[in-house]
Amino acid sequence: MMKQLYKSMLFLGIMSWTTACTDILDVEPNNKVPADKVLNSEEGVAMHMANLYGRLPVEDFSYAIDKGFSLGIGNTNPNNGGRSAAHASDEAMHSEFNDDVDEGFNFWEGYIDGDGTYKNWRGIYTLIRDINGLIETIPTLTKISNDEKLKLEGEAAFLRAFTYYALAKRYGGVPLIKEMQVYNGSVEDLKVPRSTEKETWDFILSDCDIAAEKLSDSPSDTRRANKWIALALKSRAALYAASVAKFTHAPYVSFSGPAVDLKLVGIDASEADRYYSECIAASSEIIKSGHYGLYGADPATKEEAINNYKQMFENPNSVLSGVKEPMFIKGYTSGTVLAHNYDIWYRPNQTANGWPHPGRMNPTLDLVDAYEDYTDNGLGASTAVKTRVDGNESTYGGFDKNVQYYAFPIDKPYELFENKDARLWATMILPGTSWKDNKIIIQGGIIKPDGSYIFRTDASVTGLDGKTYYTYGAEKANQYSGFSPVGGNYTRSGFLLRKFLQEKETVTAEWNKGANDWIEFRYAEVLLNYAEAAAEKFAATGEDKTMGKKALNEVRKRAAHKDEIGLTVDNVRKERLVEFAFENKRRWDLNRWRTYHKLFENRMKRSLVPFLDLRGATPKYIFVRMNPPGYNNQTYTYSRYYRQIPGIGSNGLVQNP
Repeated sequence: MMKQLYKSMLFLGIMSWTTACTDILDVEPNNKVPADKVLNSEEGVAMHMANLYGRLPVEDFSYAIDKGFSLGIGNTNPNNGGRSAAHASDEAMHSEFNDDVDEGFNFWEGYIDGDGTYKNWRGIYTLIRDINGLIETIPTLTKISNDEKLKLEGEAAFLRAFTYYALAKRYGGVPLIKEMQVYNGSVEDLKVPRSTEKETWDFILSDCDIAAEKLSDSPSDTRRANKWIALALKSRAALYAASVAKFTHAPYVSFSGPAVDLKLVGIDASEADRYYSECIAASSEIIKSGHYGLYGADPATKEEAINNYKQMFENPNSVLSGVKEPMFIKGYTSGTVLAHNYDIWYRPNQTANGWPHPGRMNPTLDLVDAYEDYTDNGLGASTAVKTRVDGNESTYGGFDKNVQYYAFPIDKPYELFENKDARLWATMILPGTSWKDNKIIIQGGIIKPDGSYIFRTDASVTGLDGKTYYTYGAEKANQYSGFSPVGGNYTRSGFLLRKFLQEKETVTAEWNKGANDWIEFRYAEVLLNYAEAAAEKFAATGEDKTMGKKALNEVRKRAAHKDEIGLTVDNVRKERLVEFAFENKRRWDLNRWRTYHKLFENRMKRSLVPFLDLRGATPKYIFVRMNPPGYNNQTYTYSRYYRQIPGIGSNGLVQNP
């Protein structure tokens, strides 16, 4: 009931404040929130706060790398070709288009509105202006209690910190506008220079502290900020600032120019440990509160771990009883501007149900290889999928008739992944697994009885058993989901997305019908933030390291691992990759670690192609590592670590390197 009430308020609030409230906005003075008209009633407060929350720069289902945030109402653009932030990292490739890891970042600040202004930059500062207006107005309110005022002050601090975080991680130091500006006839008086990057991150952390101090410590509401959500933001922001301080220096990277000289980008390395300590302190307070925990923390079996992990993302609200993992949730409602399109863009072709453009999210073999094998040595080493008897898993030239490949039953090709981490099975649709009661057929070719082969050419072949077999595993285009070059509806990596998609619920093949909610903060992130800070901190204490190792292994054990791994930087980074896959965190991790340009230096993302092998009496599947068909190498330009600030000709700001 509360979920629907808040969603209704959010919808009404956003619509009212964008289309139907000109009478309120025209009230004098119109340079601040009109308190007597809006904020002096419970309904007015709910409406205004719903509007501010709805405009937060959350990188969720509706975030598109080619358009940016939904700053206002509705999806940024539902017809974005199925592009996602994951396509700009090593997590996935698009089924039809060539991804561009450079442009995937550059689009955000480059989205130009119809009037020629930069919509996202302008929209962010418009939101900051409205939050500052709220902060100024709260003390003047006469019809709400002091407790409610205190809560509003805390929420405003959280909202402002969250909004500046979106700017800081892109631009470094930005203009810090801390109070309402009033136009007095001089544009020059309104110009605010950039603060240093250190000052910007410190301001964000300060607002988090204010929010945590003033907000309720009850964790019951996941849609409005409380103390613990504010601390979760502080944990995330402090970790980012620490990474900037540690890695924005040679030998990691090296920038030059006026922005560097003025310290508008970069933070002194001596500050890194202070920020890591801030992350540890904020994370520790959440952990020790006992309010949160991992959903399905101690699975009895791998299958139970798979189901728990899937359920959490299909319906976060179903896992809120008892100990909670979802901390802060953004709600969606089917058939409104508050809906998303994940299900239609990313469902398998076999379950398209009339939608003409499915299958756009193709997880990479690179990501698949990162998931551990349950038979590993307990050291946390990644275990590449074993496709060849000779153990050579570094060749991507296609099928080689002189190689002996491991073979798998025609009805169970997924046995290749049998010992892989539960999260792999919950995150991806693997070849031959079931989705919505359909066996998802992913096949790229056939090895003929004579040893020659067909790849991505529509054909049929008679096997030694006298039966007819088809290139893509079935005769008709709606009966398979992989590798056909027709229409861009088929995976070209060998995998499809499962995480978030609604397997039990029916989502009609229309725009804006996705209604499962987005988890922006969850407890697993707090644990891994702590673990990373403890692993990276130069002067970490014994307690830091002990608790960091415990936090790291708690996350792994929820995925049905029984062993313990050590607290190392490599182990933490690998765990973040597999735990947060497709949650739009990976590219920012690569960004703050300053490893993006190393990972993507003329790099090709990889595919795993199932071939049906007809050389024996019984057909078997073999798997061949290949470069994805029709795909280009990718390079991340060094300068992208800091985005170009738009509009410097008029705002007079110092440009980034």
